[in-house]
Amino acid sequence: MLRLIGWLFGFGLFMGLIGLGAVGYLIWSISEDLPDYTVLRDYAPPITTRVHAADGLLLAEFARERRLFQPVETIPLQVVNAFIAVEDKAFYEHGGISFEGILRAARDNILNRIEGRTGPLVGASTITQQVAKNFLLTSEQTWDRKIRELLLALKIESTFSKDKILELYVNEIFFGFNSYGIAAAAMNYFDKALYELSLSEAAYLAALPKGPANYHPFRRPEAAINRRNYVISRMLEEGYVTAEAARAAKAESLNVVPRRGGSRLYSAEYFSEEVRRELLSLYGEDQLYGGGLSVRTTLDPRLQRFARKALMDGIVSFDETKGYRGPVTNLELSDDWGADLFEIEPLWDVPEWKLAVVLEMERNEAKIGLRPSAASSGGVSDERIVGQLPGPEMRWLSPKLDQVLKVGDVIYVMPVEGKEGIFTLKQIPKVEGALVAMDPRTGRVLAMVGGFSFANSE
Repeated sequence: MLRLIGWLFGFGLFMGLIGLGAVGYLIWSISEDLPDYTVLRDYAPPITTRVHAADGLLLAEFARERRLFQPVETIPLQVVNAFIAVEDKAFYEHGGISFEGILRAARDNILNRIEGRTGPLVGASTITQQVAKNFLLTSEQTWDRKIRELLLALKIESTFSKDKILELYVNEIFFGFNSYGIAAAAMNYFDKALYELSLSEAAYLAALPKGPANYHPFRRPEAAINRRNYVISRMLEEGYVTAEAARAAKAESLNVVPRRGGSRLYSAEYFSEEVRRELLSLYGEDQLYGGGLSVRTTLDPRLQRFARKALMDGIVSFDETKGYRGPVTNLELSDDWGADLFEIEPLWDVPEWKLAVVLEMERNEAKIGLRPSAASSGGVSDERIVGQLPGPEMRWLSPKLDQVLKVGDVIYVMPVEGKEGIFTLKQIPKVEGALVAMDPRTGRVLAMVGGFSFANSE
């Protein structure tokens, strides 16, 4: 009996050594074919090119990925703590791999399967592992890729400082809203620089890398707030914030203020497009859309607004002498005219003009419904705004209003100054024009308008 036990023990030991050797050989063979992690030393992410007016006003941004690079030493401690608390609490202690996290994730995954809970596996990736995956590997769920990730994490930790690893991480990850990197996310979600973020805002940004779509501020606000509050709770547990500060931050709403992409000055689209073409010619596509160029132009925003108004007023006045040509389109109105009208895109660069639909027609007067705004949760809002379109407000119109409009007509209108709820009829002019203002002494272009609407000419 003892001989049998000894034989079984020896056989088990022999098989264990074979298995251990096989695992060792597998790891060795994979380690011989790892990507070159030293390329991270020369990390140069594609950065947004920004174009400014003469006074510094932002005119336009050009990028494939909206990204602003933020050196780690300029990232506020509050922002760093938010990411450390929720993503990798032992970041400054481990050597790239958290064995405690691996064991905890294995336990949770086994319990989830035993209890019949489905869903994705619980992960245990450290920030260093995420850097390895994001920069050097794919996201495929295979053992081979996971082993590569672990080996690369160890090598990255032995080569780079913790601050460098953190800098790589926060500048590369995707936050949603076409935001790559923490600085771009702060601008695109809150229209703020990092140093301006509150505790609540920093926690929300730290919540996003797990899945921006899952915590969308408008489509899934409840999930977004819950995840943000979880980050704040983790910061409290780690001693990064006081209980009072955590309580106050959790009580805040998300306060997300999406920042509009592209031109910040509605009247400068034509000018910005000419600058884009010139930059493309001088520096090429890669530099334009990823080189992080900072361009100061000669445009004077005040003169630009005057130029745009003068050209638009002149074009519209001339066009109105030719009479009304008809509506944008005609809708078969359902019970919800607002939802029908919402499907039609307005002229985004002529914000003073509103898209509307004729709801009722009387003698020389129309009741109109204005295009509703987007709801915070996505789709169309429930608000419905109506107004009146009286014929006497349109002396240029011939024949009478009830002879050129009918129910369902989609039209452009503009509010009449000083008369609430009263609008006047507008139409996109057929005639076009252009205006360029230059400094005669230097030849600098101070203002440029290339037509009535850049959106309509695209």
